[in-house]
Amino acid sequence: MTHSPETPEVPIRPYTVTAAEVVPGDLLALSHEDAAQHRWHVVTHTQPASPEVILVVLRPPLGGVDHEEELRREQRVTVAGRRLDVAAVPLVSSPALDDVEFRDGDRITRLRAVDPQAAHVTYVRRWGAWHRDTEQDADGVTDADVRRWAAEADREGNVVRHDPRPVREAEAAGVRRVVVTGLGAVTPLGVGTGELWRGLLEGRHGITELADEEFDGLPVRIAGTVPVDPAGLLPRQAARRMNRAAQFAVLAAREAWADAGYADGGTRESGLDPERVGVSLGAILGDASVLVGGDRKLREKGPRGVSPLTTPMTVPSQAASQVSLDLHITGEARTVTSACASGTEAIGQAVDRIRYGRVDVALAGGAEAVVTPAIMASFAAMRALAEGDPSAGSPSRPFAKDRDGFVNSEGAGILVLESEEHARARGAHIYCEAAGWGLSADAHHVAAPDPSGDGIALALRRAVRDAGGRIEDVVHVNAHATATVDGDLAEARAVRGVLGRRDVPVTALKGHLGHLQGAAGGVEAVAAVLTLHHAVVPPTVGCAEVDDAVDLDLVRGGPRTLPAAGDLVLSNSFGFGGHNAVLALRRVGRPAEQG
Repeated sequence: MTHSPETPEVPIRPYTVTAAEVVPGDLLALSHEDAAQHRWHVVTHTQPASPEVILVVLRPPLGGVDHEEELRREQRVTVAGRRLDVAAVPLVSSPALDDVEFRDGDRITRLRAVDPQAAHVTYVRRWGAWHRDTEQDADGVTDADVRRWAAEADREGNVVRHDPRPVREAEAAGVRRVVVTGLGAVTPLGVGTGELWRGLLEGRHGITELADEEFDGLPVRIAGTVPVDPAGLLPRQAARRMNRAAQFAVLAAREAWADAGYADGGTRESGLDPERVGVSLGAILGDASVLVGGDRKLREKGPRGVSPLTTPMTVPSQAASQVSLDLHITGEARTVTSACASGTEAIGQAVDRIRYGRVDVALAGGAEAVVTPAIMASFAAMRALAEGDPSAGSPSRPFAKDRDGFVNSEGAGILVLESEEHARARGAHIYCEAAGWGLSADAHHVAAPDPSGDGIALALRRAVRDAGGRIEDVVHVNAHATATVDGDLAEARAVRGVLGRRDVPVTALKGHLGHLQGAAGGVEAVAAVLTLHHAVVPPTVGCAEVDDAVDLDLVRGGPRTLPAAGDLVLSNSFGFGGHNAVLALRRVGRPAEQG
C-alpha cells in the first residue's frame, strides 16, 4: 500500500495513444476525465480478444484488485509517460468489514490507490466515531461510512485496511494505570471535601478581612483563611510539633485515607506494606510564620527563647514528613517546590512513581500556610493583591474585566492514588483515572508569565499526550486563573490555542478560595476529581463581566452539567518564575477504559 522502492518518481506527462500501442507497465487512463481526476491503472497484461479488440488487464498503481477492459485497437486512450514494474505493484483486496465489531482505538487506513501520488489517510476510532489521525480537529465519520468504504474499495480503486486495537493483556511489569480512590481537603470554605464541594456549587467564597492586630497597618488585609483552628482537631501533643501547613496536610491526608477505604491509624492497621506507600506534597514555604516567630523570640528573649522545634517546623518538607509519620508511610515522603505549580507537580510525580512500580499507593497534593504579615506586605508591594470588601462579594475576580490581583490563602488538598490493579484487587471505589500530566517552563521573567502563553500551551499538550488522549477528548478545564491581569490573559490565550474553536467549559475556583499558593494544585485537583465524579462543573465566582480578551466558555452564574462527549479534565497550575504544570484526569467506566 505504499510506493514501491522500485517505482521511480517520474513526473506524469499525459499524452494520447491508441490501445494497440499500450504495453504492460504503462500507466493508463481510459479517458481525459480519468486523467484529470488522477485516476490511473497499471497495465499488467494485454492479449488479443479478436482482430479488432484487445483485452487489457488493469490494476491500481498503488495496489488493488485487477479488472479487465476490452478496448478497440484504434480507440484513443491516455498514458502517463512513465512505466511501472508490474511485479512491484501489489495485488491486494480490501477486507469485508460488515461483520467486524469495531472498538475505540481501532485504526482504518484508506488509500486512493488509483492515484500514484496519493498518501495514506488514517482514521482512529474514539468515542464511537472515526477521526483523522492529525493534530487538527476533524469531523468524525461513522461505522457505517467505514463499512461502505471497505465494500466499495475494490470497485472504486481504493484500498482500505483495518487494524484492530490490540487486546491489553496482564503483564508482570510495565507502565501501570493510576487511579484516584480518596480525597481530602482543608480550605477557606471549611474542613473536608464536603464543605469544599458544597461551597463551590453554591457559589460561596471563604475570603475574609484579617482581624489580628499583627496585620494592622498593612495596605491589604483580606485573605482566604481556614475558618477552623486545625490544632484543635488534632491531638495536642502532635499538633505542637507541626506547623500550620503540616496540620492542614495531616487533616486532609486522614480524610483522603479514610475516603479510600483504609483503616484509621495508617498502613499497618490497613494491612499494607508501608514500604509500598509514598507521600508527595507540594509547598512553596510551608508555614512562614514559624521562622518569623523564631526571629522575633530571638530579639525579644535571646537565644534561649528560641524553640528547638523552630528549624524542623520551618522547612517546607514538614507537611510531607508529618503525613508519613501520622500514617506510618515509609516508602517515600517527597516535597516539590515549584512556586504555585507545586501541588500539581507533586501529584504528577506521584503518578509516575506508581506507574513505574516504585510504590503502589501514594498520598499526593499540596499544603500551604503563608497568610503572614511579611508575605502579605511583600505581595502588596508587588501590587499583586486584590482589594475589596469580602462582604460585598469575592474580591478575587478570575477572568473578569475589573480583576485587580489575587487573594492570598491557605489550606491543603490531597488525593489517594493507587495502581489500578491494587485498587481493584481490594474492591476500592474509583473516582477517576489520574491519566497523565505535563510540565514546561516559560523562561521569560522572574515573576510575570510569558504573554504569548506558549509555555502554558506546551504543558497542556504534554498532559493530554501523556494521558494517551487527543485534544478533542478534553471535556473541561479547571483553570489556574489567579485574577491577575497578565496571568489570566496568558492562560486564556494558551487554552484557546490548544483547544481550537471547540467550546469547552472552563471554571476558575480562586474566586471561591483565593490563591492557596503551593496547595492550589492539590485543592483544585480534588475539585476536578469531584467534577468528573458528579458530572457537574462548578461556576466561576467573582466574574460579573468577562474580559473581552478572554475567549473562553467560562461557567458562571451556577453549576453546569459536564458534557458527555469526552473523557479528559485538565487541572492547570502556573507559578512565579515560569513553572507550568497540568494534570489530566480521565473518567472511568466508559468504552475507552475497557479492554
